[in-house]
Amino acid sequence: MTKPFPRLKKMCLALDGVKTEKKHGRPCFTANGKTFLMFMDNHHGDGRLAIWCKAPPGDQGDLVDLDPVRFFVPPYVGPSGWVGVRLDITPVDWSQVKAIVVEGHRMATAKKKRKK
Repeated sequence: MTKPFPRLKKMCLALDGVKTEKKHGRPCFTANGKTFLMFMDNHHGDGRLAIWCKAPPGDQGDLVDLDPVRFFVPPYVGPSGWVGVRLDITPVDWSQVKAIVVEGHRMATAKKKRKK
């Protein structure tokens, strides 16, 4: 298995306005000052190599229902709809990971509608 972080980093930094930062001791990716993805390696001993990514409403449940081994509700950000994606279960469907990352980036860069 190739190391997933360099591949993930290249994928994220190719998106418009993305920066990498370290938050809570973890590599994170931001756009417009908003975190949309966190890379987790054995977070609090959970044994997972995974990403936690911002996701549109409904996507988290759909993905977890589709494949509860690969996808999970991450702690802390899960109640806000973020989805966890395991990268330590082979094979990794990198096109699917990219679609999730792109969607998380889109959410971070979307303009909020102002209340009237």
